[in-house]
Amino acid sequence: MAEKEIDKLSGVETTGHEWDGLKELNNPLPRWWLWVFYATVVWSVIYWILMPSWPMLTDYTRGIRGQSQRAVVMQEVDALKTLRAEKGAGLADADLAEIQQTPAMLEFAMANGRSAFGDNCAPCHGSGGGGFKGYPNLNDDAWLWGGSLDDIHQTLLYGIRSDHDETRFGDMPAFGRDELLTPDEVFDVANYVHSLAGMDTAADANLEEGKTLYMDNCAVCHGDEGKGMREVGAPNLTDGIWMYGSDLDTIVDGINNGRGAVMPAWVDRLDPVTLKSLAVYTHSLGGGE
Repeated sequence: MAEKEIDKLSGVETTGHEWDGLKELNNPLPRWWLWVFYATVVWSVIYWILMPSWPMLTDYTRGIRGQSQRAVVMQEVDALKTLRAEKGAGLADADLAEIQQTPAMLEFAMANGRSAFGDNCAPCHGSGGGGFKGYPNLNDDAWLWGGSLDDIHQTLLYGIRSDHDETRFGDMPAFGRDELLTPDEVFDVANYVHSLAGMDTAADANLEEGKTLYMDNCAVCHGDEGKGMREVGAPNLTDGIWMYGSDLDTIVDGINNGRGAVMPAWVDRLDPVTLKSLAVYTHSLGGGE
């Protein structure tokens, strides 16, 4: 057995490890640190017994307390639902105008609507309702189907071109794809539509022919002056607000292939209080009428 080496300066035994002439001393660990370590070992054993801790192939040890974070979360969710139901009880029987004019109900509706909007509407319309290409901006005054509280609520309930029997429905034909118009006619009418919004047109476009084609094919929905028609969800072509884009190629594509965006019906997905809250919140974003 090798003889133990004692450091001359400190009188402490060394471990035998040496780096660049520096020798490691074999000092004992502080007593307080050892007691803390022993306590954590004891606590871990107690925790293993009381709480879920060990994973197994298809399950995990439950512990004698049967603690479940999932159950705790579900209890908290149920408590929140109960609280919301209590606070929103008045909204169920109130009409939208009454909600907007009653401070207590309006405060709850705005908070509830903001939360529901983030969960259900923001993926398409954006967190602030600014929309994206193909998805309407809810902050402006251009509402295809109306921007009053009742109009917004109606749209939320039954959607646009959804599978609900009471959905709002408007159909723009695919004039080019279905050969209702020739490519040259599509080009002329697209340029005429461009001109209705005060935008530049192609030098080789026949605007007179485009106007004739517009009156024969488009005016029935968009109106003789291109102001749109909410009854069928036809947009105003003169206001410079374009959901799919205002460049000539995009307009040509729309005339060729038609437009038919879909918004789902929420009546069977969200409760009545949440739908009213969403209507009030959406109306408040800035473009409500």
